[in-house]
Amino acid sequence: MIIGVGLDVVHVNRLIHWQGIPGLLERYFHPEELAAAMSRGSSAMLSLAARFAAKEAFGKSIGTGLSGITLKNILVLNNHNGKPCMQLFGNALEAFERAGGKAIHLSLTHERDNALAMVVVEGGDDVREE
Repeated sequence: MIIGVGLDVVHVNRLIHWQGIPGLLERYFHPEELAAAMSRGSSAMLSLAARFAAKEAFGKSIGTGLSGITLKNILVLNNHNGKPCMQLFGNALEAFERAGGKAIHLSLTHERDNALAMVVVEGGDDVREE
């Protein structure tokens, strides 16, 4: 059963601006996210924009927004095949569980100046295992 769907778009200039503010990226992103994005060279800020969009989409998908959620408790990485995946910790995991979430499906895309993310949260007994 689908509990919620979230969609978000982030303009990459927002992240470029944040890059110039000491400590801001570290406040919003898990250290693993930052390391993975920075390894992408010139597309690092586009990668982070997509990950930030995923965090926003997650909040929308559980119906609470990001209120009370520490953003770096939402880790967005790619698995061994390149598929984006989301891991939750601390208050992000608690919010997911309160919403009845059992599985997260994530899609990211970016082109030129914009990054988009879609999150689908499943819950209940009919959740399929991947």
